Amino acid sequence: MILVTGATGFLGAELVFQLLQKEKSIKCLKRAHSKIPEKLKAFAQNIAWINADILDLSDLTDAFTGVSQVYHCAALVSFETDLKDKMLAVNADGTANVVNLCIENNIEKLIHVSSIAALGEAKENELIDEKVFWEGFETHDGYAVSKYRGEMEVWRGINEGLNAVIVNPSVIIGEDAGKEGSGAIFENIRTGFKYYTKGGTGFVDVKDVAKIMILLMESQVVNERFILNAENISYKDLFAKTAKEFGLPIPKKEAKPWMLSMAWRFTAFKNYILGEKGGLNKATAENATRQSAYSNDKIKSLLNYKFIPLSDSITKIANSLKTA
Repeated sequence: MILVTGATGFLGAELVFQLLQKEKSIKCLKRAHSKIPEKLKAFAQNIAWINADILDLSDLTDAFTGVSQVYHCAALVSFETDLKDKMLAVNADGTANVVNLCIENNIEKLIHVSSIAALGEAKENELIDEKVFWEGFETHDGYAVSKYRGEMEVWRGINEGLNAVIVNPSVIIGEDAGKEGSGAIFENIRTGFKYYTKGGTGFVDVKDVAKIMILLMESQVVNERFILNAENISYKDLFAKTAKEFGLPIPKKEAKPWMLSMAWRFTAFKNYILGEKGGLNKATAENATRQSAYSNDKIKSLLNYKFIPLSDSITKIANSLKTA
């Protein structure tokens, strides 16, 4: 029996959908208040939904009964500073719980979803690969720290005899993201955003991430980690390609670092006065100007894998938002 944590999330739902193309039944964890994604409702007879808190060992212990393989997708993703403690709990302590139960139940293999945020920084003009590790916590935001600590829990489990594979996806995109998460990038362009930023990063389609996770589970590979990244692109080029898909003018104004610095400080002040949350903050402003590029050589070499071209993903996302 297969168990998937975080099954109602963007990646989790796609993973479950693909798994059910070959599996008759699987177990899926969700929080009590989480809604079942539309794409999974047709599989009601094939999914054993289990309401569980990733931090509640009693809930998780029952969920692991009869399980042989685990895909751990559950995570809290945010760049809000006041959610740091909660992210550390869910992404690190929650992962520790999953790892411990995998060991106790002699699970055949764990596939853990980490992040490029848990990788270190490469030297100038070099791609970041799986061998690049962190050098210090003080330069990283709360989300990155939580994902790094979660990944360290998996490595700890590996040292204790667990068979596991870690995947580090770049920014996961796809037509099912809607207007939230990574989908907000494309929605902002659709609604007429006129600026671009100097930075850039890697992107990967959610369908590729799910497919590769399944291939890794079915393989003999254990105790490795793999960057999952289709293409590296500057935000300027990404915004231009997206604007063209919407038939809109290409953003031609650069949001300078000092402009972003003023903007996140203004947003923080406004949120404090009005008691609101969200919007631009220091972490997202800094990320917007950071140029990072990732190597996908390791996974491509292992599986001879061809990623969905970024242009194809952008087209599908744009078409989806046009009809939303």
